[in-house]
Amino acid sequence: MELEEIRALLELLKEYEVGEYQYRDADHNIRLRLGPPVVAAAPIAQQVIAAQPAPAAVAASEAAAPSDGSVAQESPMVGTFYASPSPDSPAFVQVGDTVSKGQVLCIVEAMKLMNEIEAEVSGVVSEILVENGQPVQFGQDLFRIRPAG
Repeated sequence: MELEEIRALLELLKEYEVGEYQYRDADHNIRLRLGPPVVAAAPIAQQVIAAQPAPAAVAASEAAAPSDGSVAQESPMVGTFYASPSPDSPAFVQVGDTVSKGQVLCIVEAMKLMNEIEAEVSGVVSEILVENGQPVQFGQDLFRIRPAG
């Protein structure tokens, strides 16, 4: 990627208040993160979200502290959650599946880009906290994974 392309991506991230962006293909792997100015905008977005009623299942899942030692896999960006690579494909993972660190769990579409979200830990998927096609926020819990070992 050229420096001007990276600068253009950074400007888009600032414009749409996206804190992090990752792109990977056969020739490129780039991860961009914006610093504190974007984080300062987060409380405004959270106030807007708080004004919208959340589905009861999601609210109950997030409020309950996991007693099984599971860790939360969070959304690294604002976007739309997709459980499978296409509408007619099976989900990447289901509750009870064993996953490895780096394994694709879902896709979050942001700014017309499909971003694969990878497991941060190896273990067993104990909960899927969002529905297919549901909008998600930066830092929102998507999955709970019970670490292996």
